[in-house]
Amino acid sequence: MKRKLLGVIDATTYHENLEDLLTHRSLAALPFAGRYRIIDFVLSNMVNSGIRSVAIFPKMQYRSLMDHLGSGKNWDLNRKRDGLFFFPSPIVDNDGNKIGSFEHFAANLDFFYRSTQEYAIITNCYTVFNMTFNSVLNWHSENGCDITEIHHKDGRPMEMYLIKTSLLIKLIETRNETGYTCMKDVVNDLHNDFTICRYNYEGHAVMIDSIENFFSTSMNLLQPDVWKKLFIKEQPIITKVKDEPPTKYVKGSEVKNAMIANGCLINGHVENSIVSRGVKIGKGAVIKNCIIMQKCHIEDNCYLDSVILDKDVRVEAGTHLVGTARSPYVIRKGTKQGALMNS
Repeated sequence: MKRKLLGVIDATTYHENLEDLLTHRSLAALPFAGRYRIIDFVLSNMVNSGIRSVAIFPKMQYRSLMDHLGSGKNWDLNRKRDGLFFFPSPIVDNDGNKIGSFEHFAANLDFFYRSTQEYAIITNCYTVFNMTFNSVLNWHSENGCDITEIHHKDGRPMEMYLIKTSLLIKLIETRNETGYTCMKDVVNDLHNDFTICRYNYEGHAVMIDSIENFFSTSMNLLQPDVWKKLFIKEQPIITKVKDEPPTKYVKGSEVKNAMIANGCLINGHVENSIVSRGVKIGKGAVIKNCIIMQKCHIEDNCYLDSVILDKDVRVEAGTHLVGTARSPYVIRKGTKQGALMNS
């Protein structure tokens, strides 16, 4: 399997419904579950499938993504042969919601020419799921497919495609003649000459495409049965390792049904919430149904319910912020929220 399958992750997608969380980062680098980034799921799935060559195709705002992934060491992808590759898009105005842009691939065609893997798996960067691609490859071969599109069990296309690398190269080279701009164009063309197959994935999978969807998917992680479907011991979700001290819970603090990452200082009450690394929560503060990202500082006697705080947000003492599950209150990265700002 190690030399059979090439991993290709399209990290160009931008969803306007996530704008408040994407002003400083790409969708692939969106923090999730306290210590992960969205891309960790598909990248870990590839590594757990024995894939040792992964190409990531980002577009804009990819500095935080590159900082997170680095050389790929945490995923065992810092190799002399194969490994982790970044190919930023040279096209600024291309359609960022077409997975597997042939124009983007064409600008880096030498990479595909040099690849020794017989097959390629092309995926989006924003699906939260845990699967290995071995079964897809076996099913693809057994059924004589030219292209296999992975669908969720509810019938939704998951924007993931398995294809022979040689056929992928041909599609890239002939894009101007065929008019195909991406993989979706090919599988949706009823008049093509390819054998298009659909593989149904039966596991848990959510495509993050809006604030509401991001919030509900995160909150669902607090349910043990959902957590167990995503975080499987035999198929670990790998992320960037950070050496930080354990979280300190001050006397009088209270935590109920919450995920708290390392390096935090908890003085207040935290309930049904996800708290990332290095967060400080002051005395008398009440945090309910919230997502608090890295290094936020919530001062004394604040009340937050159904709120998303992006990284490095400071909430001044006595501030009350209340959203809803369908419309969480979002504070952008690096801003300050004070009591006098509330209406």
